[in-house]
Amino acid sequence: MTVIRVQRDDFDIGKEIDALRKGRTGIGAIVTFTGTVRDAHGEVTAMTLEHYPGMTEKELARVEAEAHARWPLQATLIVHRVGRLEPGDNIVLTAAASAHREAAFEAARFLIDYLKTSAPFWKRESGPAGDKWVEAAP
Repeated sequence: MTVIRVQRDDFDIGKEIDALRKGRTGIGAIVTFTGTVRDAHGEVTAMTLEHYPGMTEKELARVEAEAHARWPLQATLIVHRVGRLEPGDNIVLTAAASAHREAAFEAARFLIDYLKTSAPFWKRESGPAGDKWVEAAP
């Protein structure tokens, strides 16, 4: 099972994980990552995330399929928000579920590392000094 959503609305982490687990009794480990907007010492008042609808989801599906090919996963999840977000808001949730923790940890790291470095999202931070585009994290 794979779930990919790009959305403006917030997500409920607990509900997302419950849905991922439902009916899957062979899961022995679920590793999640939740990214939030942080305010670095008053420098960020908002973050705006943009993407190309259709292209983004296709690319996320490709990387999620790669994770399933590399590790014995029972389910994966990527929920990524777009639009204007404020400090403390959820940005992204990834989850990898497997019978064993090692595969779940490795796949979860692979998914979030891809999202931070290569996914087709563009981020603009706003703050007292004005707006600036943020380059992908290495």
